[in-house]
Amino acid sequence: MTKVFKVVPKRTIRRNGTVLTPEMEIIVTTQQSTSTPFYNGAQEVKAEFMRHYGFDYQKACCSVNDFDFTRLD
Repeated sequence: MTKVFKVVPKRTIRRNGTVLTPEMEIIVTTQQSTSTPFYNGAQEVKAEFMRHYGFDYQKACCSVNDFDFTRLD
């Protein structure tokens, strides 16, 4: 059973030549039933940010503490 989450950055982040702003929100569908979209190294979150915004989550050294998320289903 998959879960759907809305992930929103908490604040503007500028690291390693990348910029992440609170307006850059995404909807993530996880492959497994879980309570957080960051459960498997944030693979789905990384992919969605790259697909929607061209933002490299890993290059910016982001962590779960940089984001708020809510469950939509």
